[in-house]
Amino acid sequence: MRYHLPKGMRYSTLSEREDFYSDEFRLDKASKWLSRRGGHSVFAVIIGRHTKIYPRKFAQSYSKSILIDDYSTLQEVGNLILEFMPEAVYYDRNIYSKGSGSTRKILGQELAFDLDPENVTCPIHGSLKDKMRRRQGLSFCILEFKKIREKTLDLHERLSKMFNEVSVVYSGRGFHIHIFDLETLVWTRRQRRKLALQIKREGYPIDEWVTSGGMRLIRLPYSLHGMVSRIVLPVSIAQLERFDPLTSSIAVPRFLQKS
Repeated sequence: MRYHLPKGMRYSTLSEREDFYSDEFRLDKASKWLSRRGGHSVFAVIIGRHTKIYPRKFAQSYSKSILIDDYSTLQEVGNLILEFMPEAVYYDRNIYSKGSGSTRKILGQELAFDLDPENVTCPIHGSLKDKMRRRQGLSFCILEFKKIREKTLDLHERLSKMFNEVSVVYSGRGFHIHIFDLETLVWTRRQRRKLALQIKREGYPIDEWVTSGGMRLIRLPYSLHGMVSRIVLPVSIAQLERFDPLTSSIAVPRFLQKS
């Protein structure tokens, strides 16, 4: 079953994924983003869970989360991503000590908020429960996107009164808000959950389990969201206020701009 997406968004083909990770993926910018966290980063790819598009050699593992942990350089990570040609690339928000395997320790976790358009109740498509009942839980329309964009702007303003280092990332469908204040990196699970519940009570449609730490993986900035053919991208507040994922020159990959 294919998900319903706004006109102009579609699944990326394998050749398009290969072109993107060969020629357009900015590993240097992803590295700069991760340097704000420090420590060792663990990556993950999902090859074709939602799109059912994957290289044949990965037919046994196309729907699994495949971790990329033992590597010497980020270029090695980039080479592995190119080999997998995945629909999605993530990194683990946990920050690990240097070393290898079992010698690594968790030093902290990056605090983040996940706002997705399917969590908005739409006058046309209904609530998330309605969408799930139709097996369209990841579908969304441009009206839902605009609503979640406004919620992201509001939540950014709210969080900027609490924290100093607040960044927004267009995730391909919705938005992620990342907090890089050093003290939050060592917050307890209880502190994270308390804030998540508080924000939820204030009416923000966040995925609570992301903020509380239950889900550690989050999309890697500058990677490709293969379900919608859009680049995962940090955006300034000025960009966010007028951001249109259907026409944005910074978020639309080259293979779509050529078509």
